[in-house]
Amino acid sequence: WLKVYFGSKASRSSSALDKSVTMRTLCQEESINVPKGIKITIKSKNVEVTGKHGSLKRNFKHLPIELWLANGGKEVRARMYFAKSKQLSMLRSVCSHISNLFDGVEKKFEYKMRLVYAHFPINANIINGGKTLELRNFLGEKIVRTVHMLPGVLVEKSASTKDELVITGTDIELTGRSAALVHQSCLVKDKDIRKFLDGVYVSSHGTKEE
Repeated sequence: WLKVYFGSKASRSSSALDKSVTMRTLCQEESINVPKGIKITIKSKNVEVTGKHGSLKRNFKHLPIELWLANGGKEVRARMYFAKSKQLSMLRSVCSHISNLFDGVEKKFEYKMRLVYAHFPINANIINGGKTLELRNFLGEKIVRTVHMLPGVLVEKSASTKDELVITGTDIELTGRSAALVHQSCLVKDKDIRKFLDGVYVSSHGTKEE
């Protein structure tokens, strides 16, 4: 009886041990090519990218990775040691962030927003050289909604489409956040938003077409 008991207990503990073991990857590496005409410097995980539309900086010091330039500055490489499968995802994320820096200084990012209304037309007025947007007559309200663009972001009215705003900038995060501030300034309160669809909505976004 003792032999059976202790034997089953030992098998239980070994199976529990097997479940707790997780595989770690010894070394994983990701790389991204540097486009022509773009200068990049990496110093202690601080990345600075310079192109025809200016320069952008990004800090990756909070990530446990190695980041360096290879192939004579034509390639950016990121490496990670002894990582679990979910931790490895940060390598691709870093490459995506750096790719967005390249696109920003080379082409700029663009968010197109539509003024949507059923009855009361929303009036948009751009002041301060495209750095500030004033929105009037939302749902017939008298209040003037003022939205300040984040640093390096400009807003303008679309030349081809009625009731459309175009927000442009080199930094994808600041440009996207500026579009979000415009959207959040015109939210319908205390009504059924399935029926009252008035507002300013992002219709498309991506890199700016030259």
